[in-house]
Amino acid sequence: MKYYLTVPIYYVNAAPHIGHFYTTMVADVIKRFKRMQGHDVVLVTGSDENSVNVERAAAAKGMSTADYAGVIAEEFQRTWRETGLAVDRFIRTSDSRHHATVQWLFQRCMENGYVYKGAYTGQYCFSDNLYVSDARPADPCPDCGRPLETVTEENYFFRLTAFQEKLLRLYEEHPEFIQPEIRRNEALSFVRQGLTDLSITRSNLTWGIPAPVEGKHIFYVWFDALITYITAVRDDNLWPADLHLIGKEILRFHAIYWPAFLMAAGLALPKRIFAHGWLLFEESKMSKSRGNIVRATPIQQVMGVDALRYYLLREIPFGNDGNFALDALVGRYNADLANGLGNLVSRTLSMITQYRGGIIPAGSSEVGADVAEKAREVVASYPAAIENFEFSKALEAVWSLLGTVDKFIVQQAPWTLIRKQEPEAQKKLDGTLYAAAEVVRIATALLAPVMPESTRRIWEQLGISGPLESVRLDQLAWGQLAAGEKIGAPAAVFPRVDSSTAVARMIELEMAEKARQDALVGKIKKEEAPAQPIAPLAPQITIGDFAKVDLRVGKVLTAGHVKGADKLLHLSVDIGEAEPRSIVAGIAEAYKPDQLIGRKVVIVANLQPRKLRGLMSQGMIVAASLEDGAPVLAGFLEDVPVGARLK
Repeated sequence: MKYYLTVPIYYVNAAPHIGHFYTTMVADVIKRFKRMQGHDVVLVTGSDENSVNVERAAAAKGMSTADYAGVIAEEFQRTWRETGLAVDRFIRTSDSRHHATVQWLFQRCMENGYVYKGAYTGQYCFSDNLYVSDARPADPCPDCGRPLETVTEENYFFRLTAFQEKLLRLYEEHPEFIQPEIRRNEALSFVRQGLTDLSITRSNLTWGIPAPVEGKHIFYVWFDALITYITAVRDDNLWPADLHLIGKEILRFHAIYWPAFLMAAGLALPKRIFAHGWLLFEESKMSKSRGNIVRATPIQQVMGVDALRYYLLREIPFGNDGNFALDALVGRYNADLANGLGNLVSRTLSMITQYRGGIIPAGSSEVGADVAEKAREVVASYPAAIENFEFSKALEAVWSLLGTVDKFIVQQAPWTLIRKQEPEAQKKLDGTLYAAAEVVRIATALLAPVMPESTRRIWEQLGISGPLESVRLDQLAWGQLAAGEKIGAPAAVFPRVDSSTAVARMIELEMAEKARQDALVGKIKKEEAPAQPIAPLAPQITIGDFAKVDLRVGKVLTAGHVKGADKLLHLSVDIGEAEPRSIVAGIAEAYKPDQLIGRKVVIVANLQPRKLRGLMSQGMIVAASLEDGAPVLAGFLEDVPVGARLK
């Protein structure tokens, strides 16, 4: 039974980052899960190369557009290989096969009366390849904030207005078509407000797919890119797609334009579109323009790719926006993988080696019945959670099973039973070891789509013949672990990691990878400005003078603007006292309130309180003043407790 899923065709004007990895990794999990259910799965992605952005990026690097696109397309494919993402087909929009598919679909739309020739003048964002309605010249793009540019040209238009009622009927009759519900409501709202016809060609471009019409017309990138999903499988009878997995920022193109194009061409629609949320770094969306991008490969080198996969799926309910933090990644790894799954595997296999010579003992229906029942519940509920994209819930269920067997082992105390010679005690020991090993087997099978590398190593240590990937999840059941088999040599799968060392190393590798990618995409580093003389030093003080200043670590709980004062923010800061401090700080021009909430800062805690703009300020926040007067808050790379004193 076939299952065809896609992730976006990624732009080649930027190198891959963790946002690209996130979407593709989730698709990889779904692919592995579906294969373990017996499906024949094909996962497709590719490179979106036909846009003005790509021409501009190539020009900045002094390369031809084709050569530049090839370099970045290969960078994406290299990243997928290095991170173990099982992409089956990578389609480049510059491929001649894709050109033919786009022209074929366009002809079908035109023959059916849904394409006409017209002229357009409007505001366009070349960064996002997006026309913006009701905008003025130089207005900011609603997506990226860059200035819009006025474009006037003769184009071919798609009659999107003809599909307003058809789209509404689609959404209402097939609520599963767009998920989650919040995205479905967004699409409904957009369509109900009224649609306008869409310009699908450009006459002022030289790079892209030529339209099969008179004159020099190049297809608009969002008409061309979407059709890649058909190009990839056109010769294999795999269309329609079972799932388009995308980020929420491209919902409109996939949930409105794409089904309309397909209806116009008389083609089947995809079965489901799921638009997930953003990864946020310090409360802001990761983006090239903000310069706050994180990449997957530096994290992989320090923590392993499975740790990253697990963290993203367990920490963030899929579909929602979620905060990403390196220290939280390490914390989740140590708590759940090192101390949880890894510890259970290690002590179970070590006890079997020590107490039973490495041979799986026989189980007993009388020993571990509660554990067996819990395992059956998890095996039954896990697939439905994955099918519903509730990855965090599915993983939580597995960890509840691990918790159950941990308590069971403590209650049974096999280290005590081994010292008793009575047959009943030895039977109880056998049943305990078997139940623990069977939980390890079942958990390993369930977790294989999420952590393929680590679970394979656990599977080998269990000594089970046959590859883990051959397990059918719909046939997984308690009691299938064969007694009498010899296990492999126990080895740590998730060794504990020191947070401060790991985070520092990931940051170091991230900076090196950023520099490599910047060079790859032709981002030229500005020449270093000549060194400026530093401000004169203040008169020297003694150590006793310095000791009078009480510097404390504080955590910002709330932040807001001070009425009538553009430069001031009013903060409440926890420094470990009974009540948070009220602090007024002159940092409003450099920091937005939502950037500060949850951030750890340095506070002068013993400064005499004073009133500013009618607000009591009980201390001072420490920041460096740059040459232009902008403040930069002092902070920490490592995790430090609130209230800690700086020495």
